[in-house]
Amino acid sequence: MKKAPSEEKQILYFDCFSGVSGDMILGAALDLGLGLPELREMLSSLTLSDWRLDSEKVSRGGIAGTRAIVYVDEAKPPQRNLPAILALLKEADLPDAIYERSTAVFNRLAKAESAVHNIPVEKVHFHEVGAVDAIIDIVGASTAIYLLNIDEIYCSPLPAGRGTVKAAHGILPLPSPATLEILAGRGVPVEGKETDFEMVTPTGAAVVTTFAKSFGPLPSFNIEAVGYGAGSYDPGSPNFLRLIKGRCLETNTFEEDVDVIESNIDDLSPEVFGYLMERLFAAGALDVYFTPIQMKKNRPAVKLTVLGPPAQRQKLQAIIFTETTTLGLRLATVRKIMLPRETKVVESRWGPIRIKYSAEGKSAPVSHFAPEYEDCCKIASLSGLPLLEVYRLAEHLFHNSITGN
Repeated sequence: MKKAPSEEKQILYFDCFSGVSGDMILGAALDLGLGLPELREMLSSLTLSDWRLDSEKVSRGGIAGTRAIVYVDEAKPPQRNLPAILALLKEADLPDAIYERSTAVFNRLAKAESAVHNIPVEKVHFHEVGAVDAIIDIVGASTAIYLLNIDEIYCSPLPAGRGTVKAAHGILPLPSPATLEILAGRGVPVEGKETDFEMVTPTGAAVVTTFAKSFGPLPSFNIEAVGYGAGSYDPGSPNFLRLIKGRCLETNTFEEDVDVIESNIDDLSPEVFGYLMERLFAAGALDVYFTPIQMKKNRPAVKLTVLGPPAQRQKLQAIIFTETTTLGLRLATVRKIMLPRETKVVESRWGPIRIKYSAEGKSAPVSHFAPEYEDCCKIASLSGLPLLEVYRLAEHLFHNSITGN
């Protein structure tokens, strides 16, 4: 059910300063206040036998937290494939939200394993992830979000340790190939860490990339509770996932992270800038603009600014280095806040005109709207009308379409 514009929403932030795994997520949720009996009851609908979920209080590096433990009486965990796991989830008596999140996580894992091993998704056999404890971790994480009544989830950049880990396929480098494949699929920002243990597991990576709206700094909200979930390994430092829960006022905006790439250029022919802009837009840039500036030795120059999705960062950087004379770039990730946008088509005597607009509720149905420039130019060319008059015509037609006049 959509909330009223003035209603508050629950925010959950994954602070992965020491990594993230399935058991860390469960432990942090329990430490945050989730009831263990309630979680057990929801998970009991899974047709899995001989398992028990428990928890214990632990201290790591002087910080107290909760460790979630799944006890399994399986001498040799079965190798379940994706169809088998999805069938298991479908048979369980789970709310739709839990079922959908859980299946999305397993589909993401299967896609990553498929890419790593070069086999079809339906033929991927999960080893560690198909075991009972991993299924409990994933469905448990989805259940925790449901029971905590979380509306939006955000996540910090993820730490990427180095070393090796022993897995069903043998000795693997860290981060594991499946973990990297999952993170690459969302363009997740990572921070290199010199560690000798697995900080981000494939399960943890799949959960946060499925749940989180974006990856970046802590968003603005009123903090209400903090939970610490311990990893199974104790390196002698605070090996925890920190979950931060709070509230903020529900608004009609949505947010996403964008990269800002900039460079000051004083030795490039102006003719190149137009071509550069075309290439950057074709590569996925959200906006490109040039600002006249004065540099050292009183040289007139141009500041190039490119806005783009984090996933396209490498491609956009490569184009700038290839097409310009710059030797360096400045990079920052910022939060972009936007009103929801929709497009409506109005019909004129000479053809359709698209109108981009934003609606903000019943009291003010449309707050902003603008005809598409290309459509107006086409109508101006066909009709012989001045472009400004076409704009006025489009606005009139749009106003009539939303008022019913």
